[in-house]
Amino acid sequence: MKLSTRSRYAVRLLVALAAEKSDKPVLLKKIAEEEEISDKYLSQLIIPLKGAGLIRSFRGAKGGYALAKKPGKITVEEIVSVMEGTTEIVDCVENPDSCSRVDFCVTRNVWEGLGKVISDYLRSFTVEDLAARVCKE
Repeated sequence: MKLSTRSRYAVRLLVALAAEKSDKPVLLKKIAEEEEISDKYLSQLIIPLKGAGLIRSFRGAKGGYALAKKPGKITVEEIVSVMEGTTEIVDCVENPDSCSRVDFCVTRNVWEGLGKVISDYLRSFTVEDLAARVCKE
C-alpha cells in the first residue's frame, strides 16, 4: 500500500494548523511556505477536509483556516480515509460483491487482517499527538 501525497500533505496541513500557538485562523500561504508544499495544491486538499468537517474557513482580512474539531479528536486514519476514500488495501474486503471468489478465497482474511492492523495503527495517532512533536520557535 502506498499513500498518495494527498493523504500525506493533508496530515501535515492539519498538524500545522494544530501546532499554531494562536487561536486565530492561519493563512494557507503560511502553511505552504512552512511545509514546502504548493499553496495551490493545499487549496485543493481543503475542499474534502472542509466537507468532512475537519477544517473551517474564515473569510475577510483576518481570514484563513482552522481546525473544526479538537486536534485530539482527529485521527490520522480519519484524514487518510477522507483523502483516499478507504484504508482497505483490496476492494473485496470493503465491497464483497466486487469479487466472485469472496466466499471461498483463502487470502481474503489475510488482506482483511492487514487492513485492520493498518487502520488501527493510523487510528492510534491524533493530530494533537503529532502537533506536540512540532518544534515552533
